[in-house]
Amino acid sequence: MMIVKIFKGVWFLSLLATLAIFMYVYASLPESILVREGEVSQSISRDGLFYSTLALLAVFNALIFIISRLYSSKNEYFQAWFFGLVTFFNLFLVVALQFLNLYNSQERFDYESIGLIIYGSIGLVITWSFLWPVYFLAQRFINK
Repeated sequence: MMIVKIFKGVWFLSLLATLAIFMYVYASLPESILVREGEVSQSISRDGLFYSTLALLAVFNALIFIISRLYSSKNEYFQAWFFGLVTFFNLFLVVALQFLNLYNSQERFDYESIGLIIYGSIGLVITWSFLWPVYFLAQRFINK
């Protein structure tokens, strides 16, 4: 089916873009990455961020291959939805990494204005994750 091929292509491009942005951000981060300021500031090491991000990328993007094997020809709409879900997760990861890079740079920036982008990427992941159950329930009730 053509829709699965389109979503697979978009997913693959998002994976390549995420890896490229991840390497760029990693190279520009300091050794100790500040995650939160305030009374108790929290930081993570650059290597810790590298390996945790790499693990998240590997797990979520490896699920693509597992889902493709399990649902090879059974439900192509589910496969397309899952490709989209992982694509939006990759987008969220790019936004989060870019925010950490900006937050730890020496530039002055109004951090309140980036909240829309961060919450928007989270909203995309949540909205997309609810689309499959809604579609599945709609198909079940329409077919009755």
